[in-house]
Amino acid sequence: MSAQRILIVFSDTGAGHRTAANAIKSAIIEICQERNTDAPDIVMEDIIEESNAINRLFAHTYNRILKKHQEWMKYYFELIEWIKPNESNIGYRLSCSYTKKVIEQIEPTLIVSVHPMVNHFLARALKDMGLSDRVKLITVLTDPNANLWTGWACPDASLTIAPNDIARDKLVQFGLDPAGIKVIGMPILPEFLKPPVESREELLSRLALDPKQLTVTITAGSAGGGNMPQIYQALQETRRSTQVIFICGKNEKLKKHMEKISSQSRLKTVVLPFTKSMSDGMNACDLLVTKAGGLTTFEAIARRLPMAIDLLTEPMPQEAGTVDILLEAGLAKAIRQAEDILHIVEGLQPMPNRLEQPLPKLHSLDRVDAVYEIAEQILSFLDKN
Repeated sequence: MSAQRILIVFSDTGAGHRTAANAIKSAIIEICQERNTDAPDIVMEDIIEESNAINRLFAHTYNRILKKHQEWMKYYFELIEWIKPNESNIGYRLSCSYTKKVIEQIEPTLIVSVHPMVNHFLARALKDMGLSDRVKLITVLTDPNANLWTGWACPDASLTIAPNDIARDKLVQFGLDPAGIKVIGMPILPEFLKPPVESREELLSRLALDPKQLTVTITAGSAGGGNMPQIYQALQETRRSTQVIFICGKNEKLKKHMEKISSQSRLKTVVLPFTKSMSDGMNACDLLVTKAGGLTTFEAIARRLPMAIDLLTEPMPQEAGTVDILLEAGLAKAIRQAEDILHIVEGLQPMPNRLEQPLPKLHSLDRVDAVYEIAEQILSFLDKN
């Protein structure tokens, strides 16, 4: 093979895993451009949904629960942790043909996984194909807390990259050798680390909003779930002059609903569909109302954007620990009842030049540029090969 080739595997269970894959790819390309060296070929593959009908069902079930019944996610989590389909012989037999086919066709020098449900199958397939010595596996965690899927802990991975000390300690508890774990940080898109392309004034003016007015962005995530309509309705009672950007994700029904109720609102509101990147949008607003998704919250941290976290229903287990970290660090406030949004908004003090503000070092929250170090680790493995 003439060129080094990296296979990055993910799944579209939520948008975070694809975002992490894109972030790592972008950082690798940027580093190679700065060094004026040839970048490796990088192939991204949704290896879960494509592998077999059962895995596709698991992925679709996950997204449906996320969209309609977030409070059920804990039962899905418990089910997966009980049956461990990613480690079972039956699961491997269902997936191995597709997994081996992907490896044969792509011929990777290195495989990077950003999803907990594929690591064991990949490692086992490489072993069965006699490639374990030549093709290394690196896993990059996207859950920055102790409530980890056990699938993240793959003893056959050559390196496991953890976002913080909490996740590392949990991986060790799961049985991983501490020597095979590096604590680096979360892999957010490099654009969140750079000045915005479109300024606050330009972006808000383009949306027919007032750049000088307090701006709250409410995002329902890629699935368009959660309790955001209730929080928006509660915000109607604010005494503070406020305007809203409401992002509905991929939920067309929610978008139509929000367009209808916002047309009758006294708050100037712009309703938007799924947005691939919110880098400039986060720079342009003063508060982000969101669930505690790992990538979204760390993107907000990079933009020094205050957050209000939707806790009206119990958060997903893999996100509950993230809530605790954000609250402890003072980077977010909790919405336990819809009306909590009122005192959060009315007590908000927008910071001028907030991008210059230091971040807390607690649990590596200040390592917002971690994606570049993750990319360096990946490139160093290529150099070894």
